[in-house]
Amino acid sequence: MSVTMTERARAAAGYSRARVYLIVAVIVLCTVAAVRVITGAHEITSPGSLRAAMIATCPILLAALGGLWSERAGVVNIGLEGQMLLGTWGGAYFTYYYNPWIGLLGAIGFGVLGGLIHAFATVTFGVDHIVSGVALNFIALGLTTFLAEAFFSDLDSQYGHGGAQQLTGIAKPPTISHIPWLSDASAELAAKHWFVVSDVAALVAAFTTRINVVTIIVFLLVVATGLILWRTRFGLQLRSCGENPQAAESLGVNVLRQKYIAVLVSGGLAGLGGGYLALVSSPGFHTNQANGRGYIGLAAMIFGNWNPGGVLLGALTFGYTDSLRLRDPSTIHALLLLVAIALIAFAGWQFYKGKVRAAIVTAVLGVGFGLWFALTDEVPRDFTSMTPYVVTLLVLAFFSQRLRPPKADGQVYRKGSAG
Repeated sequence: MSVTMTERARAAAGYSRARVYLIVAVIVLCTVAAVRVITGAHEITSPGSLRAAMIATCPILLAALGGLWSERAGVVNIGLEGQMLLGTWGGAYFTYYYNPWIGLLGAIGFGVLGGLIHAFATVTFGVDHIVSGVALNFIALGLTTFLAEAFFSDLDSQYGHGGAQQLTGIAKPPTISHIPWLSDASAELAAKHWFVVSDVAALVAAFTTRINVVTIIVFLLVVATGLILWRTRFGLQLRSCGENPQAAESLGVNVLRQKYIAVLVSGGLAGLGGGYLALVSSPGFHTNQANGRGYIGLAAMIFGNWNPGGVLLGALTFGYTDSLRLRDPSTIHALLLLVAIALIAFAGWQFYKGKVRAAIVTAVLGVGFGLWFALTDEVPRDFTSMTPYVVTLLVLAFFSQRLRPPKADGQVYRKGSAG
């Protein structure tokens, strides 16, 4: 009876969480559509904008998923940036000598190697997780620069254009050009600029036109992560290691093995994110290609409260803002109104929860963004390039109080310890 009640409670909690994500998605969609109609900045949700946002989202999402795996087992993985860097070089090298699919496996393999280094330092030797991760990032940056100089400097100019700092012109994974009836119909609906309907149609067009197969795989990995970590015995054991490893050990769980597995999977996902950067997002490899996306992925994981659905929402937010630097200035200016509405709405929620002081601060910021929109005609291009990092700071500042990390996250664990 107790088992049945527990299963029912777990199912109810999952249903409730899914319903919340659905409600939030509908509210966001309607708000964005309203801003688009009011401002006339239809590029906000055009198929091209959404496609660019998806491409920008995928590396961040993979890094965030990697962080989710690692931290659910109790290991903080600041080294996601370094593992992504290793993945960029591995993806480019193996694609050049073999093919894009082998290149992606190479990217995963190099990411796993970075994860192994991090796991060896933190799980086996008990090194502070932050120190190990930061060290790994510096090692990876220097190592990939050295490997690029050693292996790419003498390649044919078709590939080595730009010298040892980059490798361009390599093959890419296959792309689905379009799904005839669905792509065409959705693109036509998107061009009509109807409220909500055209926005949904633009999203369908973005997912069915010129989409790389790897992009689809990335979003499927979100589902796979949720199913494995929350619907399997293995996932329950892994998460127990991040909550109370001593209790897990007393129940027969091999805590050290679970932590190693989690960090290796984490590195593999981050490495795949680096491979995506080199083979899908960009014309090829160049040094320091991650450019902070590993850290943004970590922020997306925190914003998502260590849950796959929240991680997806956070990665989409950061990915969309990261793609803004490619958009028209008028589109970016229109988004100031969207930010103002979001902040004022959030201030109302804070006031309802009794957080009066925080609500006042948030409302003032919202009014400030509203005035910025009303009193200006465009946003400086320099600010646009800062947008992903500004959004990261704002999101973590506003949502930090509702977050609940795994209880044993970042703690050094010794086998047989009493806690």
